[in-house]
Amino acid sequence: MPSNQQILLDNRPEGEATTSNFKLVTTDTPALQDGQVLVRHHYLSLDPYMRGRMNDSKSYAQPQPLGEVMIGGTVGEVVESRHPKFAVGDKVVGMGGWQQYSVVDANQPGAVRKVDTTHVPLSHYLGAVGMPGVTAWYGLVKIINPKAGETMVVSAAAGAVGSAFGALAKARGCRVVGIAGGKDKCDYVVNELGFDACVDYKEHKDAISLSKALKQACPKGIDGYFENVGGMVLDAVLLRMNAFGRIAVCGMIAGYNGQPLPLANPALILVSRLKVEGFIVSEHMEIWPEALKELGTLVGTGKLRPRESVAQGLAAAPEAFLGLLKGKNFGKQLVKLI
Repeated sequence: MPSNQQILLDNRPEGEATTSNFKLVTTDTPALQDGQVLVRHHYLSLDPYMRGRMNDSKSYAQPQPLGEVMIGGTVGEVVESRHPKFAVGDKVVGMGGWQQYSVVDANQPGAVRKVDTTHVPLSHYLGAVGMPGVTAWYGLVKIINPKAGETMVVSAAAGAVGSAFGALAKARGCRVVGIAGGKDKCDYVVNELGFDACVDYKEHKDAISLSKALKQACPKGIDGYFENVGGMVLDAVLLRMNAFGRIAVCGMIAGYNGQPLPLANPALILVSRLKVEGFIVSEHMEIWPEALKELGTLVGTGKLRPRESVAQGLAAAPEAFLGLLKGKNFGKQLVKLI
């Protein structure tokens, strides 16, 4: 069995996460038992939710245990199998973690899933046609429930979730406006992803200024908002929400270092009779097949052209992850392991 490089969570962050929270080790891969498969990972997914798992605090999921391989989605291929439904060479997606190989119990529902790379590149199963894409689909379809002609806004618009949200909303006949950081990202959101407009939050020092820019981009107000950021961005959007608007709360990356994120004017939720709903996509597995089918079609037909930021080698994962939390990535952040 091959030797396996792994990255463990060595200690918990105090405030901002640093590379010293992680530890790179090399171990021997255990021999397979009946029903197990050995997967060689090609790509590791880096996602904002991982930052919350590093803290030992109350959240929607158990904290990442110290001294264990960091949690994370992976795609790769089966290199050895003791399960009748998986053959050597099968391309698969799973939660293999921050390591080069994983031993997976293939009898466990959802632990590993075969994917077709004929029309969709393998890496996209960690982004547009994976958890981030399904996250965008659930927030849009099940919480916001858009009607043609309505205005949809998404923060972190150039990222994996935001780009999928834009394509899904355009497919439903909506005006779609992104919020992103920097001219390059905003140009990409409009010119390549096909959004109607994009507001650069870095050009605004406070919520009032950002809200004025949103008024220009959304002349008819905002009917649906997909929240990835929180803080000043949410304050600015709330000022522009139409009556009976819907907000899907997916993430609050502005508060991932542990500080509370106050809301400047919560009375707007009442004044505008808003529906505000948080969700965790892994709690809604029943919608994944429908969502993945639509997302796969959008990618396969070129209506969704996701970008990827790719770090090389497992050792690069901690730096790439910390960069993701600061918005240094462009599109889906991956680590190439092969």
